[in-house]
Amino acid sequence: MNNYQYHIFSPYRVCPLGAHVDHQHGLVTGFAINKGVDLWFTPSEDSQVHLESKSFEEIVDFEMNTRTQVKEGNWGDYARGAKYALSKRFELVKGINGVIQGSLPVGGLSSSAAVLIAYVMAFAKANHITLKPFEVVLIASEAEREYIGLNNGLLDQSCIALGQKDGLLFLDCDTNDYRVIKKHPDMPEFEIGIFFSGLTRNLVNSDYNLRVYECKVAAWNMLAYVDTPLKGFDKTFLRDIPKESFEKTRDIMPARFARRAEHFYSEYRRVRQGVTAWETGNLQLFGKLSFDSCESSIHNYECGSPELIAIYNSMHKLPGVYGGRFSGAGFKGAVIALVDPKNKESIEIEVTKQYLAQFPEYETTFKTYWVKPDDGARFID
Repeated sequence: MNNYQYHIFSPYRVCPLGAHVDHQHGLVTGFAINKGVDLWFTPSEDSQVHLESKSFEEIVDFEMNTRTQVKEGNWGDYARGAKYALSKRFELVKGINGVIQGSLPVGGLSSSAAVLIAYVMAFAKANHITLKPFEVVLIASEAEREYIGLNNGLLDQSCIALGQKDGLLFLDCDTNDYRVIKKHPDMPEFEIGIFFSGLTRNLVNSDYNLRVYECKVAAWNMLAYVDTPLKGFDKTFLRDIPKESFEKTRDIMPARFARRAEHFYSEYRRVRQGVTAWETGNLQLFGKLSFDSCESSIHNYECGSPELIAIYNSMHKLPGVYGGRFSGAGFKGAVIALVDPKNKESIEIEVTKQYLAQFPEYETTFKTYWVKPDDGARFID
């Protein structure tokens, strides 16, 4: 794309530990990976935004200096969402002329967050706005919540903007404190397998938002039972409630809400243990905790389609698989695994055989991809 002035690479992300807790201000971990979204663009002379996609036929055109309208229900909503959030902070007068392309047709890797971050960075560049990486995180997250309509936390955007190829991102979604923990020199080599079920999903129309509300209702139950004043729904988070309150109330609240809270508190513990395992190079323990996270996702958080559960069941006992879990919201999409590179060929063969024996209708759409951790979103020279 040599006819464009700038090139942004915005990676996809995977989260080995810290599933479904960022929206409750929990602890999360993640990697940016070496597959993602490429955006080539040139700043416009005026406020016109003109975008083309290598994945969709529609062309997107809008003005940067006019009020953002309601969603139009196409891929251009992510560009309009980035404009919406950025224009709350800065005056935007210059548009861009660009083309965007994704490198993996896979659900569960937060492609929407990668796209939003690319647009935020591009619009900022065109308007001579300097943003720190965490400012990009906050703006892109706000665009996804307020414009796209997904009640997410900061996990996806943080991994994509802050990731480093030689480390694990550890983020506290309550304080927004984060650090990248370098890979221990004694840690075994690993690659990340992405097993794409063949199903795609739209998080806004899935049970993702419902689970967020269930977690908040669980928190309200605990506060009510221990006679603590309730806060507004938008200010209620499981992170603010001591685990002791959960232990006192878990048997008297409705079971579905108790299961959501159980996932949160157990995942908090698993992330703490996982960070210690990573710091000491114990990939076996780190992987086991990722498996445990997936089990809790299935039984406590109650996500996971039959297809994802089948992939998980086929891979989690194979030689060379350290750990893994559903990727993304966990309703369709993909399953990830941390694997010994020496075993990846046999793992791919066995998972494919077992999965297609159970779901032969996905023979043409089931895919396995192998990726590695990478640096976060950046301009490419």
